[in-house]
Amino acid sequence: MLQSLRPLLTRILNPIARNLNINPNIVTVISPFVAVIAAYGFANHLLILGCAAILFSGLLDVVDGAVARYHGRSSKFGAFLDSTMDRFADAIIYIGIIFGGYCDWFVGILAIHSAITVSYVRSRAESQGAECNIGIAERAVRMIILMIGALIGHFAGDIYFTYVIYILVILSYFTVAQRIMYVWRQLK
Repeated sequence: MLQSLRPLLTRILNPIARNLNINPNIVTVISPFVAVIAAYGFANHLLILGCAAILFSGLLDVVDGAVARYHGRSSKFGAFLDSTMDRFADAIIYIGIIFGGYCDWFVGILAIHSAITVSYVRSRAESQGAECNIGIAERAVRMIILMIGALIGHFAGDIYFTYVIYILVILSYFTVAQRIMYVWRQLK
């Protein structure tokens, strides 16, 4: 869904990547630690902190790839590590949301499960040779919705943030279904 923004992001990120001549895997590994700050914010009803930390974590997530591409350091291990750290970050953020009481534990577990399953379906499809970068709620979209929900919750009341979490669970499972159908058509 956000693939159309890639050329714009490349123009913005290349100057940053040029000045960050470091191992991109270091940037990748920092992201889950920033997610811990987001989780802390949500667990302690500091929605703005949670939102800001998700934004910074997302920035790191795009910068690591830009640094790798710009300096010719892209690797299969780097892609694997990036995907793994993204799953850690997703789960950590939702654990903070659960601890903050924004949803009951069952909905929180569904949020974690659905987020991980969206990525798993894509990974498994690609291991079978099927392209699978479609879906209404890929990770970047989910994080944007979560940040907007946190802002709305901060200004309008916690219950609106709770509604956003329920919506994210539904959108994530819908994305899983979209991807399964898409891959089924490709592989049949």
